[in-house]
Amino acid sequence: MPLAAPKMLSRIASAMLAAVLLAGTATTASADAGFRRWIADFEGTAAKSGVRRDVYRAAFAGVDEPDPSVVEKARFQPEFRDTIWDYLDNRVHEESVGEGRALRGRMKSTLDRIEKRFGVDRDILLAIWSMESNYGRILERTDVVKSVPRSLATLAYLDKKRAKFARTQLIAALKIVQDGDVSIAGLTGSWAGAMGHTQFIPTSYRLYAADMDGNGHADVWTSPTDALATAANLLAKNGWRSRETWGYEVKSPSAKTAASLDGASKTIGEWSKLGFQRAAGGAFPSAGQKANLHLPAGPNGPAFLLTRNFYVLKNYNNADKYALGVGHLADQIGGGGTFVQAWPRGYTPLSMDERYEVQKHLTSHGLYDGKIDGKIGSGSKGAIMSYQRRVGVDPDGNASKALLDIMRRN
Repeated sequence: MPLAAPKMLSRIASAMLAAVLLAGTATTASADAGFRRWIADFEGTAAKSGVRRDVYRAAFAGVDEPDPSVVEKARFQPEFRDTIWDYLDNRVHEESVGEGRALRGRMKSTLDRIEKRFGVDRDILLAIWSMESNYGRILERTDVVKSVPRSLATLAYLDKKRAKFARTQLIAALKIVQDGDVSIAGLTGSWAGAMGHTQFIPTSYRLYAADMDGNGHADVWTSPTDALATAANLLAKNGWRSRETWGYEVKSPSAKTAASLDGASKTIGEWSKLGFQRAAGGAFPSAGQKANLHLPAGPNGPAFLLTRNFYVLKNYNNADKYALGVGHLADQIGGGGTFVQAWPRGYTPLSMDERYEVQKHLTSHGLYDGKIDGKIGSGSKGAIMSYQRRVGVDPDGNASKALLDIMRRN
């Protein structure tokens, strides 16, 4: 076939581009029309569940298209993607511990009242607040905080795996507005509809919402007092045991023994007889307490005996990493130390200040345009890998001492 002349190639390319753009526009218009039909059709379902039509229509006034970022975030949840050490590094660090300890002092009278009423340890509540919203700072970010009705409608429309969840949560969210607890404008939350300082999904809010500041309604969006009390109420009603820990870091008699018993449930006394001891030293407080052995990084990493309270924490987020993060952060806020056994990372980790430094280096090299926050997520890891390739080292994506040493020399 003879080659086309340059002008002909240009016309062909232009025609192809126009066709692609036209197809994209048609697809988008079709998707938007489908979303609008979904909203219109779901009104009847919501009405049958007790949502007034005027409330429903007010919630979706001006909502014409789904939010694509919602589905994107649903596919990349760190609890299921990050290694345990990456997950904890980004949540349990000098800043989260320091801020928790400062709030422990500033909010003493409030925490006293909540602890007395619900029997849930204050350090656990502060740790949840940190893990869920960085002590409320997340609520100031417009790129994170979204309209709950639009987010949940997007999930219901585009995410088959979460569609039933999203429909249920959407109806509950609209009932919160209908009950007068929050306005449509104030009904904001995460991509999954989790709301306020301690990130309650709508059904959980309706079950556990607590008005602790005495203004007549539970406000998890703007009242940290109500948000912490609501979190305490959830834990208490799901079986939290007062004055008991979430678990213990332990030393096993051998890696082989630990591996063979991973996941087993025994009393603390039985674990002791098998040679398991507290990693930090000292005696266990209760020989009769039941606990499960957990090796989140295998037999060569830290080992834990997890008590009932650990599993109560999973009512908040059903991920072992999350519950371990809350428990470990709570211990440090209360004055405890880091884990005794190191994680089997294969590299030396960085302090929070050093992680800031890595992100600044990556930015200066034009490889990273995200927030300088010391949290090494997928964006930072991708930029690290690009930098490592540039300087000719293994692109493992790890924020390590070795990486920072190279950066400081270049």
